[in-house]
Amino acid sequence: MEWKLIKSRPICPQLCEQLSTHIALGEFAAGEQLPSVRALAVEAGVNPGTVQKAFEQLSRDGIIYAVVGSGWYVGDNLEAAEAAVERSRADKTRQYFSDMENLGMTEAETKQYTERWNTDGGTAQM
Repeated sequence: MEWKLIKSRPICPQLCEQLSTHIALGEFAAGEQLPSVRALAVEAGVNPGTVQKAFEQLSRDGIIYAVVGSGWYVGDNLEAAEAAVERSRADKTRQYFSDMENLGMTEAETKQYTERWNTDGGTAQM
């Protein structure tokens, strides 16, 4: 699994977002065991305590569950994972438009900039 973690942002929410996305996209099936806390921590290059917190949050959200002595498993509530991904996307979109507004861009300019970014491979200039 590839991890795209931004060190300047809190890691635990990023792990939750990315795990939810992997689950929502079907990369982990319902009932499938997730990598161990230690294995995932090594793979992602983070503290095992951070992975444990992320797993606990995903469990509270109904996305995964723990089996004592066995590990963490993907729950059968795919809708919970999809809803978490949608919330994350909406939050990031709101933040993006807010950031662009703080830079003095109107909503129309932001949309135009985004369209140009998408068509020119990420080198949009205004």
